[in-house]
Amino acid sequence: MSRPRRGHASGRPGVGRTLALGLLALITVFPVILVVSTTLKSNQDVRANPFGLFSSFSLENLETAWTVGNFDDYLLNSILLCVPSTLIVVVLSTMAGYAFARLPFPGRTVAFYVVVFGLLVPFFAYMVPLYFQMRSMGLLDSLLGVNLVLATTQLSFGAWFMRAFFSDLPGELEQAARMDGASEWQLFLRIMVPLVTSGMGALAVFTFLQQWNNFLVPLLYMPGGEYRPLTLGLYLFIGGRSVDIGPLAAGTLITILPVVVLYVVLQRQVTQGFLSGAVKG
Repeated sequence: MSRPRRGHASGRPGVGRTLALGLLALITVFPVILVVSTTLKSNQDVRANPFGLFSSFSLENLETAWTVGNFDDYLLNSILLCVPSTLIVVVLSTMAGYAFARLPFPGRTVAFYVVVFGLLVPFFAYMVPLYFQMRSMGLLDSLLGVNLVLATTQLSFGAWFMRAFFSDLPGELEQAARMDGASEWQLFLRIMVPLVTSGMGALAVFTFLQQWNNFLVPLLYMPGGEYRPLTLGLYLFIGGRSVDIGPLAAGTLITILPVVVLYVVLQRQVTQGFLSGAVKG
């Protein structure tokens, strides 16, 4: 008689955790649901019932944000800023991680901690001197300059992250390749890199999400506004159309939808990559 009571009592915490997690998920997802609902409602319905979910259907808010709000240009600019900077971070971080993990050179440990020290220095500490430095070099309002700044904000983390993957690879592979006459580049590109693709994929997705949501860098280093991304375009849209809640919600949906789709599609690879990096690190 006592066993069923223990089993019944032990099941209660599981139900409580499920309810708590379900409530937390609902609180987290509700703003997104509200944004989607507001986007797909008519302007009259938005003004009459702003918190009503899916009470009508209309695409006028999306059309207004896409054409009047210039979110088509902002979307292209975000891609032009995020894709090159992400590639720079992945390539340089992979090379740095391999060097710090597998190449015995003098001062390797000190150099690694100098790079990791970048994780401790906030961007706010040097953003103003960097502005004047870029202005003197003629890199303000340029894709090259802003891509370089975006890349530098993630390089320290990327080098630390990829070093964990390369450090866990067996040394026998490296020794066998060297005995077969492989050069350092052949060893790196043909043997080592294919073994850390999960880490590179996770780093690429994480970096892309960070760059896509970056607001401060384009705001500071693109004063002319020629290549404004979605985050900055949404900010300007708020300032000019603070009353038009429908188009504002549509612009928000356009901003968050690409990264949500990217994460849903690559969720398994990202999770596996970060779990592997955590275990190996």
